[in-house]
Amino acid sequence: MPQDLVMPKLSDSNEESVIVKWLKQAGDAFSRGEPLAEIETDKATVIYEAESDGVIESIVVEEGGTARPGEPIATIDGAGAAFGAAVTGLRPVIEIMFGDFLPLVMDSIVNQMSKYRFLTQGEVSVPVVIRSVVGGGGRFGAIHSQVPASWFMGVPGIKIVAPAMPADVKALLRAAIDDDNPVLFFEHKRLYAVEGDAACASPVIGEAAVVRPGRDVTLVSAMRGVHECLDAAETLSAGGIEAEVVDLRTLRPVDRDTILASLARTNRLVVVEEGPLTGGWAGEVLALAAEHGLGDIDDAWRIATPDTPIPYSPPLEDAHLPGAARIAAEVERRLR
Repeated sequence: MPQDLVMPKLSDSNEESVIVKWLKQAGDAFSRGEPLAEIETDKATVIYEAESDGVIESIVVEEGGTARPGEPIATIDGAGAAFGAAVTGLRPVIEIMFGDFLPLVMDSIVNQMSKYRFLTQGEVSVPVVIRSVVGGGGRFGAIHSQVPASWFMGVPGIKIVAPAMPADVKALLRAAIDDDNPVLFFEHKRLYAVEGDAACASPVIGEAAVVRPGRDVTLVSAMRGVHECLDAAETLSAGGIEAEVVDLRTLRPVDRDTILASLARTNRLVVVEEGPLTGGWAGEVLALAAEHGLGDIDDAWRIATPDTPIPYSPPLEDAHLPGAARIAAEVERRLR
């Protein structure tokens, strides 16, 4: 996410300074210690050096303009810096605190990171990991609660990891760092309190897992949705319906073989996505099943959120999300 580069306080009496000359322009990368600008104070002209690595995204105060200490003079882009670090041999891991803010670095991800290996005919890889917190249920409101996975599903060249279990988080994060492609690593905020043995898993990116066997219906989900499906499966079992639960773990690439094998066993497929029904990744899973496993399908549908922003009100947010009770009720209604 772009950050402000602010005017430094260069002396105790310094109340306002002038940008004499920019030594870096919009789009230029810089390293810690590199000169960024010549700044004139009330006592002297000094060189302002970068305190960290980054990329100048935009100039806020042009040459000849003034600013007080602490006021923004430019914006810098950490994602652009990560891209530059990756193509020069490093394996950066950066964090965009909320996935809702990923559009602010969309150009770096969609037009640079995802395509550079292709543009260099495979000669230069872009091993970047972008960690981001996602998901609703935490009472964070409409612009801090989204799951932006579907925004990137149509972008070739990136991978999307969405784990549900503690062991998978550890193993898949290690796999993402080792991968030579850019990886979006989504962490659901309502899973941070989940505990488990983190030393017992060794999944690879693109490999799903059957976390509960069943014979009557397949429930497919990712992240928090997996836990909701497991709870729903217990409720259904009490009524004589045995649901198989598939944890996708990775949304792009998706594990087609595991999904189709489960569908062949149960002949019914339900895809549970915490995200709007329209345009979601759940539709891609159903399309995959229809294209490659049509003969095994007796029934197939999606359970997702309404096509509305996420409410802030706790009762409304709970009703908005695809929880275990709704999953169990829909499956029971369709199977009876």
